[in-house]
Amino acid sequence: MIEFLKQRAFIEFLKDSTFTVNEVIDKAWQVTKKHYFSIATLCFLLFITSNASGLMAFFLKDVNVGLSTIMAIIFMMLYFTINLSMFKYIFHLLDDENGDVKIVDTLPTKLQITRFIIATFYFSICILIAGIFLMPVLYVLDPIVRYFVAWGWISNFEDAANYIISIAVVIAVLAIFFIWIRISFFPFFIIDRNATAWESIKLSLATTKGNFIKIVLMLVVLGGFYLLYLAFSYLQWPIIAFIVNIFSSFLIVPLSSVALTVAYRKLINEYKGAADPELMDNIV
Repeated sequence: MIEFLKQRAFIEFLKDSTFTVNEVIDKAWQVTKKHYFSIATLCFLLFITSNASGLMAFFLKDVNVGLSTIMAIIFMMLYFTINLSMFKYIFHLLDDENGDVKIVDTLPTKLQITRFIIATFYFSICILIAGIFLMPVLYVLDPIVRYFVAWGWISNFEDAANYIISIAVVIAVLAIFFIWIRISFFPFFIIDRNATAWESIKLSLATTKGNFIKIVLMLVVLGGFYLLYLAFSYLQWPIIAFIVNIFSSFLIVPLSSVALTVAYRKLINEYKGAADPELMDNIV
């Protein structure tokens, strides 16, 4: 009976989550449909900047390392600027849908770009720390797999090593995914609340606490077309895969950018915690 009640409570929670996800995507669709060309233009600029930097690095790597590094930094700063500008532009659309918003008026300040770069560095440090904490997993798995070899469940130690590596990689990927979901909203706090780099990390952890499943459900819905693209590519249906990829690139990518911004606003509206939350209280 207790187990049934637990399952029922979890199902009700998923229903609430799904309703919230539907509400977010519906609002994002209304905004995207009304301002599609401006949002899609910013997404296209991000695409061009990202690919142009890769091409520039490829052609300049044998010419001059210093010049290649300088160009990489310039393109990186340009990419960050466009990315933050897009989020700032979407915020203006959400706050005043009928207003006349110019993209040039949504450029982030130098301070916001600096804070974003510092917060990105903090984000990388969090991923690195997670990897360090997962190192003991290898030592825990080693005697267990050796036990399986001794009992003949695994044929030899070479296969055992492969099992250990595979399990460790899966655990690492899941841990990194969890951290990425929890911290990935930090740019919104920098743009919307003018938070510092460290404050944005803490606020992202605090607002996403208890909302992990909702965010994952939203990403699954938005990433459904990309999964279809992978499936059709695996089935070797290139034409259908190409059509799905085009549809995803020109519609789902702009829609996803708006949906993440709308989700952030909903997280903020539902957040009842402190304005300056403690880091350790919101990790799990």
